[in-house]
Amino acid sequence: MNYDLIVIGSGPGGYVTAIRASQLGLKTAIVERESLGGICLNWGCIPTKALLKSAQVFEYINHAADYGINAPEATADFAAVIKRSRGVAEGMSKGVQFLMKKNKIDVIMGTGKVKPGNKVEVKAADGTQQELNGKNIIIATGARSRELPNLKQDGKKVIGYRQAMVLPEQPKSMVVVGSGAIGVEFAYFYATMGTKVTIVEFMENVVPVEDEDVSKQLLRSLKKTGIEVLTSSSVESVDTSGAGCKVQVKTAAGMQTIECDIVLSAAGVVANIENIGLEETGIKTEKGKIVTDEFYNTSVKGYYAIGDVVGGQSLAHVASAEGIICVEKIAGQHAEPLDYNNIPGCTYCTPEIASVGYTEKAAKAAGYELKIGKFPFSASGKASAAGAKDGFVKLIFDAKYGELLGAHMIGANVTEMIAEIVVARKLETTGHEMIKAVHPHPTMSEAIMEAAADAYGEVIHL
Repeated sequence: MNYDLIVIGSGPGGYVTAIRASQLGLKTAIVERESLGGICLNWGCIPTKALLKSAQVFEYINHAADYGINAPEATADFAAVIKRSRGVAEGMSKGVQFLMKKNKIDVIMGTGKVKPGNKVEVKAADGTQQELNGKNIIIATGARSRELPNLKQDGKKVIGYRQAMVLPEQPKSMVVVGSGAIGVEFAYFYATMGTKVTIVEFMENVVPVEDEDVSKQLLRSLKKTGIEVLTSSSVESVDTSGAGCKVQVKTAAGMQTIECDIVLSAAGVVANIENIGLEETGIKTEKGKIVTDEFYNTSVKGYYAIGDVVGGQSLAHVASAEGIICVEKIAGQHAEPLDYNNIPGCTYCTPEIASVGYTEKAAKAAGYELKIGKFPFSASGKASAAGAKDGFVKLIFDAKYGELLGAHMIGANVTEMIAEIVVARKLETTGHEMIKAVHPHPTMSEAIMEAAADAYGEVIHL
C-alpha cells in the first residue's frame, strides 16, 4: 500500500487536505478511526448549530406576539431536537464519503499510528492491522474535551460536549464550566429550551478572548435570557453521590454551593497526540502540541501536522487552511504562510459573536494609536424591523495609516458579516475606502460602513 500522501484524521483539516492533494495529482489515503468528517461534522460545529437553530425557532415561536402573530403555546420535544441534530450530522458525514469517492481517495478505517521510515500502522476495530507507506504523512488527529483535575468527567452527571449533544432527557438544571464558544453556545441552547443554567467562568469576563465591549454586551444578553453568570469564579469540587450534583464554587464573595442535574465541562480542548507514534518516530512536541514550521513540517522529514494538534487557533477553518497550504507546498505549488492575525472567530449563541484581528486592548499594547468606530444595531433599520436590536459593530483602525486592525461584532447574523472584514484586511483596505464602499439598505451589514464612518467623524445615523 504505497501512497504519495497519507492523512491521519478526517476532520475539516484532514478531509479537506486529502481532497486538495487529490486535485494536485497525489495518490492519497485517509485514515479515520471513527466517522468521516471528524469531531466537527459529527460532534462539533455542525450538530451544535442544528441544536442552536432548534432553540432559535423555539424562541421565535415563544415571542411570536412581538411580531403580531398569535401562536398557541409551544412545547419542545427534546428527543426530537436531538434526533434532528444527529440526522444533520449523519447527512454531512455521508457527504464527505461521497467526496472521498469522487476524488478517488482511499478511506482506511482504523486507528492510525506513525512509524519511522514514512510508514503508518492502522489497527482496525476488529484488531486486524495493516501497514501503509507514504512519501508524505500528515497528522490531523484533532482534539478532545479538556478534563480539569478537579472536574473528572463520568459521562453521565459531569459531561463534555459530546454527551451534551445526546443527553437522553433534558436536565432541569445545569452548571456550565467555562464561557468560551462551546460553553456559551450550550448555555444558550439549554436555557432557551427551559433548563436553569449557571455559567462559571474563571476569568473576569465571559468569552474572555473577545474584545471587552463584546464580553460586556454578551453578559447583559445572557442575563436577559435568564442565565446566571459567575465570573472570576472557579469550580473547586463536584459531589455526584446524590441524585444530582452539588457544585462547590469559589467566588470573589466566598464559597457557594450550586445544586444541579448536570455539570458541563467546557474548559477548552486538548490535542490528540498520545499513542500515535510520535515518540517512536522522533517527532518533537512542546506544551501538548506538535512543533512545526510555517509550512507544517515537523521535526522529522516527510511528516507534517495541521489543525488542533499544532499551535494556533483551534478552529475548523484554520485546520482546513493549514492543510491546503501544507499540501500545496508538498506538491511544489506557490504557498504563502497563514496570517493567524486575520482568522475570524465565531460564536453562535444569540446574539452571535464574530471577530477578527486585534482587540482594542491588544492594539494599544502593540503600540498603535487608534481610531475606533462603533455602530449599535439599535440604530439599524433592518435590525429594528427584524426585532434584533441587541449588539453592535466595532472597528479598530490605525490612526496613522488607516489600516483596519480589528473588528468585533455582536448581534444577529454577524457570523455571516465578518467575512467582509477578513477580505478587507487581506486587501489592506483603509477606513476611508470602507466608508466609500456603498452598502445596501436596509441590511445589518450597513453597520460596518457606519462604524467606519463613526471612526472618522462622518457617521450619518447616530
